[in-house]
Amino acid sequence: MKEIVLINITGPDRPGLTAAITGILSRADVSILDIGQAVIHDTLSFGILAEIHEGEIKTDVLKDVLFRASELDQQVKFTPISAQDYAHWVSGQGKPRHIVTLLARRITAEHIASVSTITARHQLNIDHIDRLSGRIPENLPADKGKGCIEFSVRGEPADPEQLRADFLAIAQELNVDIAFQQDSIFRRNRRLVVFDMDSTLIDAEVIDELAKAAGVGEQVANITERAMRGELDFQESFRERMALLKGLPESTLEDIAQSLQLNEGAETLIVQLRRLGYKTAILSGGFLYFAERLQKRLGIDYVYANQLPIEDGKVTGEVRLPIVDGQRKADLLRDLAQREGISLEQTIAVGDGANDLPMLSIAGLGVAFRAKPLVQRSAKQAISNIGLDGILYLLGLRDREGDKLP
Repeated sequence: MKEIVLINITGPDRPGLTAAITGILSRADVSILDIGQAVIHDTLSFGILAEIHEGEIKTDVLKDVLFRASELDQQVKFTPISAQDYAHWVSGQGKPRHIVTLLARRITAEHIASVSTITARHQLNIDHIDRLSGRIPENLPADKGKGCIEFSVRGEPADPEQLRADFLAIAQELNVDIAFQQDSIFRRNRRLVVFDMDSTLIDAEVIDELAKAAGVGEQVANITERAMRGELDFQESFRERMALLKGLPESTLEDIAQSLQLNEGAETLIVQLRRLGYKTAILSGGFLYFAERLQKRLGIDYVYANQLPIEDGKVTGEVRLPIVDGQRKADLLRDLAQREGISLEQTIAVGDGANDLPMLSIAGLGVAFRAKPLVQRSAKQAISNIGLDGILYLLGLRDREGDKLP
């Protein structure tokens, strides 16, 4: 007969500790049913669920483990596991698993408490907690930090929409981002990322900058804002704004292109995606003139955006079809996925406006970046408090893994 014993070992991290303990167990033909190890600030927490022969063999094994652990300056706790408790543990196998990702400039106890309270309320059991972000220097300015904690949870929420609403509410209250994803094979196997350009990859709406130069800034900005909030049809708003740009000198375009700034984390994200072998695309309701310059700067694979007709050195104010609106973006995402020979589940879409929602809704991972409230509520995931490179955490990539990429 055999008994099941949980062996918990804690203490200073020591090279060779795992080999020493499992070496003792191996001499008694012990079966390992589960094992886990974590090190936090050079302090080890090590657990083994072991099936051990009853009687003298068990006594000798546990005694040897206790003595060897003591020699290595470790504390040991032995907990017998009943057949009923073990059967309950086994019954959890195969249950749906999800990933909850917490993103913030700095992670606090309140953040962890809030996330864990919501998961418990929705009957989700936390199996693992990991830090994906790097170690934050103590004197780093508050607005420069980047923290990420990942929770692996087991179970299926009875009301997924309420769970999302609860996460969104606490995220807004605490100025954090919380993502909830199914832990599927696609999570780290996505191959194509498509981006909106204006206010997503860059920190401006180009058409608003053009309008300022044309002396119609306030009129165009109002139309843009209403369109991004979903209050206006994009095609209608685009035609209205284009007409107001009539007569703008072509020379102005280059000046504006030179002044555009990338959003925080954009360059880091694109560099890492390229190293990982992802294909990237810009699907923009803005202008090809600016998107192609961004393509050259970042090494983007595909670019689709609207034409900006120019005649005799001036913007005509006319519209050339097709207009890249929300539906067009979704269609282009489908076309690119087919061209790359991948499923939509292997795609990521990132945008900030209402016209991005169609592509965000069909992508395997749709991310609203610093988006309007309507878009945040409607998108699968949202990032508002750190940079675009926070998307790498949603893929499960650790900072130290990114540092080691070729």
